[in-house]
Amino acid sequence: MSTVTAQAAMPLIDPEVFAGRIHIDGEWVSGGGGEIASVEPATGETLAMVGMADADDVARAAEGAARAQKEWAAMPHPARAAVLRKAAQLWEAHAEEIMGWNVREVGAIPPLAGFALHVTAAECYEASSLPSAPLGSILSSEEPRLSLAQQIPVGVLGVISPFNVPLILGIRAVAPALALGNAVLLKPDPRTVITGGVSMVRIFEEAGLPAGLLQLVPGGAEVGEAMVADPRVRVVAFTGSTRAGRAVGELAGRHLTRAHLELGGNSAFIVRHDADVDKAVNLATWGAFLHQGQICMTVGRHIVHESLFDQYVGKLAAKADSMHVGDPAAGQVHLGPLIDEVQRDRVHTLVQDAVAQGATLAAGGTYEQLFYRPTVLANPPKDAAAYCDEVFGPVASVVSFATDDEAVALAADTEYGLSLGIVTADALAGYEMATRIPSGIVHVNDQTVNDEANAPFGGVGASGTGSRHGGAQANIDAFTETRWITLRREPGQYPL
Repeated sequence: MSTVTAQAAMPLIDPEVFAGRIHIDGEWVSGGGGEIASVEPATGETLAMVGMADADDVARAAEGAARAQKEWAAMPHPARAAVLRKAAQLWEAHAEEIMGWNVREVGAIPPLAGFALHVTAAECYEASSLPSAPLGSILSSEEPRLSLAQQIPVGVLGVISPFNVPLILGIRAVAPALALGNAVLLKPDPRTVITGGVSMVRIFEEAGLPAGLLQLVPGGAEVGEAMVADPRVRVVAFTGSTRAGRAVGELAGRHLTRAHLELGGNSAFIVRHDADVDKAVNLATWGAFLHQGQICMTVGRHIVHESLFDQYVGKLAAKADSMHVGDPAAGQVHLGPLIDEVQRDRVHTLVQDAVAQGATLAAGGTYEQLFYRPTVLANPPKDAAAYCDEVFGPVASVVSFATDDEAVALAADTEYGLSLGIVTADALAGYEMATRIPSGIVHVNDQTVNDEANAPFGGVGASGTGSRHGGAQANIDAFTETRWITLRREPGQYPL
């Protein structure tokens, strides 16, 4: 039996070890922010008590990370690569256990939890190639000297990850940052600390990452602000709402901290006149309702040719009505719970307001506890928040168009620009439409929710500051600094 297989038989995540604690310099310690319950949204059951950090904890973690980072960056690149490869293997070996936490703490249905584990492992495998990647170039110079551009670790990074897909949205910054010789302060959302924080710390501990390189400091806005403001934290990678991202970017600007912002979305899904409606509805169902719509790439605006509109709405509504909503840990369901009552009430208010403004409620619009039915709104006003804002719930707003130009105008009429889907029998025509619509991601004949570890990911406009994840070059650019180096055989001579 291999070592990794043998380790998988032992629980990785023991609540008795981390109960009410944070993780600094390789130790589970009490945090200055006290503790809160990790609650299963489907049942209301407390899964474990988790620790919360305060600003003093952030300062202590940053200091320890800065110390540990220098030795880590100086290690031979095969040693750093080995830790990332081992981490990838451990994600696979402990997949069943971590999926269980993802299902219960996050409310993910098992297929999504499995996909998250797959991407998380893939991110570590991809990152394992970074330590040996070319980290510089030779430049031409007008002087008699060797001129180089070298990319070096930034030192200490802050990673702030959200509740909705905490594994993927944390690891895609944590793994490449570590691989490139940095240390990381990780602040997961307090609602999903175990999945998005504890599991990551435990995986890297078991993979042999030296103490101090991955510090776990969960907390609220105070902790995030302390992280951005700490002079030892040179880069912050934030994933979350556009509102919170603006605040992070503003604070980072004041402290001259580089900020990578992956923010909200309200992705358009265009169904052209020549599309197959059944295939389009299949794509739309996944894109709109996966993970209860709590994904930044979720299809929010369904823009359907007028000749297919009634058929599309009817079939999408029938599909929504047929879907099973319930506890993903108790049996097979299509949708699990929303994360909490605040989010549920916000979603329901947006739906009710859209109907009051004239939208037709074709399906859904009801809930029990945190279980919100998949909802279809036909012909909402263009200024209804359920149509023009990010809902972060299982709500599909469907409008019609007559010409491709009108479809392009509707799709582009938003402050967001994250993902775009176009369904058509003419893929080239779909691509040509896409070139006219600002969006960081485009999928022709696919829905908007896609993620691969080696592909660039990021949005434009209110969806963020552009691609910062995926593929070697994007990750190197995000998590290193570039410095200019010149070497002369003899000291230069100057006229003064």
